[in-house]
Amino acid sequence: MTKAELIEEVSRVVEMSRKDSEVIVETIFDSIVRALRAGDKVEIRGFGSFRTRQRKARIGRNPKTGERVDVPAKRIPFFKPSKELKDLVNGAGRPAESTLPAEDQAAPGS
Repeated sequence: MTKAELIEEVSRVVEMSRKDSEVIVETIFDSIVRALRAGDKVEIRGFGSFRTRQRKARIGRNPKTGERVDVPAKRIPFFKPSKELKDLVNGAGRPAESTLPAEDQAAPGS
């Protein structure tokens, strides 16, 4: 799913304009990025948590020339899914109300 598809889905489910839905989605993403930049952890119960991890400086290689390259230390974003999300993805539990069209839902027992 792309960001544009997510915006369309929010617009359809909440029955609001695409522009308003875009503002909501952008605000959520911007809030997560700001929190991660500040070094905070973002936890969304039932979905997962976002945090940053520190990568050490290392020596890498340029794949084209084979030349050694210094790769500086950096922080990278990391997402850890919740147990509930893992269970839903693996079919162990079903959401109370699915917003998927009937043709996209798996038939019971399949």
